[in-house]
Amino acid sequence: MKKYPFLNLKSLFWIGLLSLFLTSCVPQKKILYMQAKNEADTLTAFQNQRKINYRVQPGDNLYIRVVSMDEKTNLFLNSMGGGQYAQNVNSDASVYLNSYMVSTKGTIQFPLTGNVYVKNLTIAQVKDTIQKKLSLYLKESIVIVKLVNFNITLLGEVRRPGQYKIYQNNINLFEAVSMAGDLSDFAKRSDVTIIRQSKTGSKVFHVDMTRKDVLSSPYFYLKPNDIVYIPPLKGKQFSFATFPYGVVFSALSTALLLISFFKK
Repeated sequence: MKKYPFLNLKSLFWIGLLSLFLTSCVPQKKILYMQAKNEADTLTAFQNQRKINYRVQPGDNLYIRVVSMDEKTNLFLNSMGGGQYAQNVNSDASVYLNSYMVSTKGTIQFPLTGNVYVKNLTIAQVKDTIQKKLSLYLKESIVIVKLVNFNITLLGEVRRPGQYKIYQNNINLFEAVSMAGDLSDFAKRSDVTIIRQSKTGSKVFHVDMTRKDVLSSPYFYLKPNDIVYIPPLKGKQFSFATFPYGVVFSALSTALLLISFFKK
């Protein structure tokens, strides 16, 4: 009769160990990107709008450079953006200080042309507007316009959360995630949250990165100042990215020794 308690104890031990093994690891299905919905889902081509027509808003900073044949004209036009010599741009701070901030009225004060209304214009349209105004004073010139404050913020279950500066016209969700070192194993890839600024405030969108059709999502390409938040999986505190075999086997050996000891 004395053996039954130990048999029950051993049974409970093995059942508990098996349950731990089955429930504590993050399933591969929750880690994979762009999964097919079912076996019939063989679609491999997706359409999305790669061109991001961001429209300039008050508070934006524009880096503007004019290139002409006359060196004096270059020096004059390229030293008025907020610093003394904008042609010597070697850091993010220099770019910012030598940029033109869009006023609350939607204008910038540019040499020779005076006030230029740029609100709700794309970067290409701003370039064309300044180029057309300068053509009245300069016969041959090239205008270069860049948006300075193209930042995105990644928070939550990413390996390197923080704010990142983008030095290209557009960036998609996968490119942004790769900049932060990819998502962690505990990231809820099926419910990625994108917080986007609008004229009336902030809007929240949800994207499922585990589905292939994320490539055709209208939110696949990010916009300036987007905040991307990746929540953790439910029960993260009770899960393992990789099963701790060494710890489990050590605990198993100790438990078996204790059971054998008390049986005696």
